[in-house]
Amino acid sequence: MDKPNHSQQTPTGLCRDCLTPFFRPAHKPPLRRCPTCSKPRLLTHAELFDLSIAHLDCDAFYASVEKRDNPDLHDKPLIIGGGKRGVVSTCCYIARTYGVRSAMPAFKAKALCPDAIFMAPNMSKYASVGKEIRDRMKALTPLVEPLSIDEAFMDLTGTQRLHHAPPVIVLAKLTKEIERDIGISVSIGLSHNKFLAKIASDFDKPRGFSVIGQAETESFLEDKPVGIIWGVGKALQKKLASDGITKIKHLWRLDEKALASRYGQMGLRLYQLSRGKDTRTIKPHRPTKSISNEITFPEDVRDVEILSKRLWRMCEKVSHRAKTTEHAGKTVVLKLKTPDFKSRTRSQSLPDPTQLADVIFKIADPLLRKEANGTPFRLLGVGISNLSAANYADPPDMLNPEAEKNADAERAMDQLRAKFGDTAIGKGRGLKPKSKPSS
Repeated sequence: MDKPNHSQQTPTGLCRDCLTPFFRPAHKPPLRRCPTCSKPRLLTHAELFDLSIAHLDCDAFYASVEKRDNPDLHDKPLIIGGGKRGVVSTCCYIARTYGVRSAMPAFKAKALCPDAIFMAPNMSKYASVGKEIRDRMKALTPLVEPLSIDEAFMDLTGTQRLHHAPPVIVLAKLTKEIERDIGISVSIGLSHNKFLAKIASDFDKPRGFSVIGQAETESFLEDKPVGIIWGVGKALQKKLASDGITKIKHLWRLDEKALASRYGQMGLRLYQLSRGKDTRTIKPHRPTKSISNEITFPEDVRDVEILSKRLWRMCEKVSHRAKTTEHAGKTVVLKLKTPDFKSRTRSQSLPDPTQLADVIFKIADPLLRKEANGTPFRLLGVGISNLSAANYADPPDMLNPEAEKNADAERAMDQLRAKFGDTAIGKGRGLKPKSKPSS
């Protein structure tokens, strides 16, 4: 077996378990096990120790968090989301073997996987776990750009002296620490730009680590479908197919001017990305635009009091996420959807940003009552937008001491929930009515 590399040769391989780098000549067959620990999780690539742009993606994030917290779910097909008329938010890899996918209607998922366990999403818990992971990433580089609650880009260029290790080792160590300390697995894509790093992170899930080098960029992309390009959705794929373009190599027949003439601004992006060129930098301060919560009801709801009680609980969830992520919103947004899928969006701005559930509810509830005039609704949502930092939120109102009392009471309840759990205490309007005793 090869010995660990101690020469001046640049390593071409890394064991993901013991983090030992090794050199393997290209003319020799690839190793099957680590030269040091004999484990099989090896990375080999000619540019492995030269690349520094990474995309980290949590594996089946919501489902993984729930399985972590309830070991009885470990070997069960688990679907997060659903309900009678909802959709799948995410599902575990066991459920995926039955054909279940994200955004699939719940009834279809149930038909494909009758034994699946359905759970409602717990967004505040997922946001907290996502923040734990991002904090670990930010400890390695300030250049972390979140894309969503469970994925982010990292730029580790120039950090080797700081960490006394190249990016690939730092990333492999990070994945081990997240799995050990936080209890969920992640997948990494490593490349020379954002576009390719994101593609790579999807290759070998779960617990994947995939690499796309600079020298292989065009040969890698050549036969891939055009849908792999960021921003190419079903409608554009259909339009491209009508022009005889189904694979990335078909885009190479057209120059930049021709693509721009045919597809506008998107044509310029197609020209660059089809050739593996992506000049976007990683922006660590990509602002969150809004925080929201919504629900699709099992049956249409027209009773305004039922809608109002549900709205209050949703305002609490939005408030919790705002506090967790240290945001405040100056605009409250209400969303409704009728049985024929027509959406109604109403909003109202505040004098000052807020992150308090009480304030959000006092704006959203009158907006709801104005719309709920007997009309049935299949979906209800509430959120805050026009966000700012939390230190600008909810300044004292000397003219309204009652508002200050409510704010203090809410913060006290937050402290109790943090200590004893989310269900430890709640306001009267959020409590479920007791059932009447049977006669």
